[in-house]
Amino acid sequence: MPSMDKLTIETPEQTQLEFPLAGIGSRFLAVALDTLLQAAAMWIVGLVMIALAIPLGSVFKTSAVWAFAIVVFLVFAIYLGYFALFESLWNGQTPGKRWTHLRVIKDTGRPISTYDAILRNLLRTADWLPTLYAAGIITMIISRENRRIGDYAAGTVVVHEKPLQAVDSIWNLSSAPAHAVSVGSSAQLGVDELQLIETFLERRGSLAAEVRWSLARQIADRIGGRMGVLPAARPDTEKFLEAIAEQSRASARFR
Repeated sequence: MPSMDKLTIETPEQTQLEFPLAGIGSRFLAVALDTLLQAAAMWIVGLVMIALAIPLGSVFKTSAVWAFAIVVFLVFAIYLGYFALFESLWNGQTPGKRWTHLRVIKDTGRPISTYDAILRNLLRTADWLPTLYAAGIITMIISRENRRIGDYAAGTVVVHEKPLQAVDSIWNLSSAPAHAVSVGSSAQLGVDELQLIETFLERRGSLAAEVRWSLARQIADRIGGRMGVLPAARPDTEKFLEAIAEQSRASARFR
């Protein structure tokens, strides 16, 4: 169950993932930064269209009307499309969220899809009702996961990201060979634990970076404790799990 400041997810591997939830303050700061960028983009669009309309206006009388219509359309597109576009392309982040180290994820811990990004942001207008983001703030106050209306519709939450240096290590899988990791003997492990490792290794490619790192660390801590392998002997958690899986497969082949 989620607490007031964190979301706890029970994975199929019977491992708990904990995500620190973003509060109203940090989310407001991210929105404020994004709004400034939106306003700058709208201002630039307006200036460009005015610059084009003035010389054309002396030739075509309808140029000013068309320029105004295009400006209105582009401003509307920037307002609605800014958040959805960035959250789709940047895996749940906008420039404001990246600056404040926030990320939108599914309430299952998985990355959001383009559909999720579009749905949660189409309802952003509803959060502004009746004024000054009142509906969104009230919804976040009464929600245990600090969700606004769009989050409920898309099944998403906003969380604080872990430091990048912790997450980066999982992508550098070629940095150390599996045999260089101290693993002890996989014979000390039960069938359920070996299956847990294999399941993680099969599913890791579909997990978000933070989820993948957190799950690998928790499994490695659990397995390392059983095998008596200290954290210092397994600096790369995924390599540690890979080495155990390889050892287990080799033992099975020669039985």
